Amino acid sequence: MLAARARNGDARAREALIAEHLPLARSLARRYRRGSESLDDLVQVASVGLIKAVDRFDPDRGHSFSTFAQPTIVGELLRHFRDTGWGVHVARGTQELALKVRTAAEAIETETGIAPTPRQLAERTGAELEAVVEALGALANRTALSLATPAGNDDDGDATIADTLGDVEEGYRAAEARALLAPAFKHLPEREQRILRMRFVHDMTQSEIAAEVGVSQMQISRLLRQSLDKLHELTR
Repeated sequence: MLAARARNGDARAREALIAEHLPLARSLARRYRRGSESLDDLVQVASVGLIKAVDRFDPDRGHSFSTFAQPTIVGELLRHFRDTGWGVHVARGTQELALKVRTAAEAIETETGIAPTPRQLAERTGAELEAVVEALGALANRTALSLATPAGNDDDGDATIADTLGDVEEGYRAAEARALLAPAFKHLPEREQRILRMRFVHDMTQSEIAAEVGVSQMQISRLLRQSLDKLHELTR
């Protein structure tokens, strides 16, 4: 199983797991695209969410990877909209469902001692699976606190609802990002390395990078796209 091998440090399995689920990231990017927002930019953002999911996924918990990854990717997309000033409005129905989902997750965890899957949450709340996934993404993006409470009867006592429903951190660890990018970094120009580090290690927005580098946001978007294309070719 790719996820198990990736969890055990198999770099090739990790890359394969990411590549296998890129269509999921692209699909979610298209679904959440708003106005004139560049689809390529949103695919980049969704890919960051996918990488976070790969690095946090624990196959021993019994969930499928795609089930785990969807809320993480959705949360990353919503966070992007917030950080770039889009001020995405979460529909009242989604907000209400998010509260029900959180309550249901805590109840199921208490009853069974096992973290619930989105499908189980859908059954408990009577909502459509897709709506539950969107609610989880909105909940993760809204606040880390609500998902950072203990999930229940876990062996180490440290597991949280966030550990099973997706990543709610503001960024992922720099060491993990470097582990992903380092093998191909030496083949990129220094400028592109710097921009990639700012985006994916330091979790800076394109506007922040543009201000730091002294170019336009559009140029940064183009440079990121070119650099990621190069990395994709180098790691195939």
